[in-house]
Amino acid sequence: MFEKILFPTDFSDVSKKASAFIMGMREAGAKEVVVLRVIDQKRSELTHGTSWAGKDELKFFDSVNKQLEQEAKEELKPIKSKLRRAGFAVKLRVERGVPKTRILEVEKEEDVSVTVLGSHGRSNIAEMLLGSVSEHVIRHCKKPVIVIKR
Repeated sequence: MFEKILFPTDFSDVSKKASAFIMGMREAGAKEVVVLRVIDQKRSELTHGTSWAGKDELKFFDSVNKQLEQEAKEELKPIKSKLRRAGFAVKLRVERGVPKTRILEVEKEEDVSVTVLGSHGRSNIAEMLLGSVSEHVIRHCKKPVIVIKR
């Protein structure tokens, strides 16, 4: 039923829980997992003030972003190994952008069967029932979404 899974991760505890759930989907016929890490470009720009930066600062911010991408790729390696050992074909994607938007774009680009993600990531707000990213994905995804709660 769900052959190709999109797994957006922010490396939070609930993402690890979602990863464990995906492992069980192998026995149900899942064959491939696209593991996606979106580096939040909007937050990065606000944090580093790129809108006020000069040429030298922009070079610095670009090198910081490249470093963030490299770190994300390193953090994805153990996930890839674990999924491959379970028998999945695995594709890793590290993207920059607004996470809720990029997840929807990648869902379409990869033509996945289902998206599996955690209910809260790193920006958990106690009053919210779901994280803002997961809520947006649930509302706008074209394919089924499985949300793993804390």
